[in-house]
Formats: sequence, structure tokens, C-alpha cells
Amino acid sequence: MIRISRIAVPLLSFLMAGAANAAQPVTPQGLTGTWDRYSNETLDPRVTAVIPVPPPPLKPKYLAEWQAQQQAAKDADARGEPLFGGYAKCLPDGMPTMMMAMFPMEVLQTPGQITIIEEAYNQVRRIYMNEKQLAIDDAEPGFWGHSVGHMEGDTLVVNTVGIKEEVRFRGAPHSPNMQIDERIRMLTKDIFEDEVRVTDPEYLTGPWKFTWKYVRKPGYKILEYVCEANREYQDPQTGGIRMRIGVPGSGSSAPPAAAPKP
Repeated sequence: MIRISRIAVPLLSFLMAGAANAAQPVTPQGLTGTWDRYSNETLDPRVTAVIPVPPPPLKPKYLAEWQAQQQAAKDADARGEPLFGGYAKCLPDGMPTMMMAMFPMEVLQTPGQITIIEEAYNQVRRIYMNEKQLAIDDAEPGFWGHSVGHMEGDTLVVNTVGIKEEVRFRGAPHSPNMQIDERIRMLTKDIFEDEVRVTDPEYLTGPWKFTWKYVRKPGYKILEYVCEANREYQDPQTGGIRMRIGVPGSGSSAPPAAAPKP
């Protein structure tokens, strides 16, 4: 019969605990929680103001078309006839737009993974920790792509590939080779920032850089956001948005018939 000494038992427990802790990825402390986009209305004197997202550094042959599309959208909004787009189709934002946090978002930290849930359209993004990134050709194109992350000091470094070509931030075109790199870190216990760097040698002259910041929203619980019974459709003549009046799904744009009097 093998006897284990009194010294060996606590030593063994210590070693086993150390091995278990070593297997857990280190991530930014305090990131778990619910967050709102940080704006000029919530400025903390310890944190610099948010700089607006600059235009995409598109190559000249793509820039003119993008500028024309942006102007057309502004003109349509001014006329009260917004153009038909992803929101009218009930499509989610995808990356990197979902990180703009149009609605509150929730961050969950679990062993080996960080999950970000955007309330708008119930978008869910998963960042796999300490894994090798997929080759771009092996990444199935999606709305949120394939994200892997690791820690560099107190900063979470994330790389994302595999974004569908029709998923566009600010309407900017991109190729299948586009990559999104992020550096996420806590600024205070209630504010964190996400420095974003978009690269695409086919469409961009250089990196497209911008930063979003987020402020903690204590006690907030993410609500269900489902785009159902959508009555918006694209006008075949103008290309703008039209609203169906009547029974959802009937395809009729005429008002419902009056109920017969008893």
C-alpha cells in the first residue's frame, strides 16, 4: 500500500491547481457585463473624446463610386425617401458594424472564448482564445467572420477573417481577403475601448483605422430583438423603401377593407 505524506498532499493539490489555472486564458479584467457606446454625453475626464470614423481610404477607382452612393443616400434621406438596404431586409449588421453598438451589447468570458452579443438583431460573435487563425480560403464567409484572440499585456488582440462581401461597413466594398484587427483594453473599470484596423490590399490604399469606446450599463439585461412581420419592401420603380399597409405578408399596399357593420 502506497502512503502519501502530509507534505505531498498539499504540494500535489497546489500543482494541480496551478496546471488548471495555466489552462485558463487570461483576458481583460472586468470585460464581462453589459455596455453602451461611449458618447460625448457620457464623457469621463480620464478618457479622451471619441473621434468620428473617417471615410474609408479606398483606391481612386472605388472611391468615386462610394462617394456617389453616399451622396445618393443623403439626398434620399433629405427627401424623406430612404434607400432600400440591409435594415429594411431585416439583415444583421455583421462585422465590424456590430461593434458600433447601435443598441447595448453584452460581453461574456468563458474558458477559451469571449462572446459578444449585440442586442440589435440578436447578433452573436465568438472570439476563440489562443487558437491559430484559419487560412482565409478555409474561413466560411459569414456576417461576423472567424475571430481568434490572445493577450498582449493588458490588451486583447483579435484578428477576424471571412466576412461576406455583401456585408459592408459604411457601404465600403471589400474583397474576401479583408482582415479586421482589434486591440481591446480597459481604460477604467467602467469604460473599455476597441481600436479597429481594417486592411484590404485590393480595395484600400492603407489601413482604415478607428476607435470605439464603451461605458458599462449596470443592471441592464439584453432584450430580444427579432425583425419579424416586416412590412417594408423595395419600390421597383424608385428603389426606395415602401411600407405595406394591411395584413403582414399579404403583399398588398392597400389599406385593409373596413369591417362590415353589424
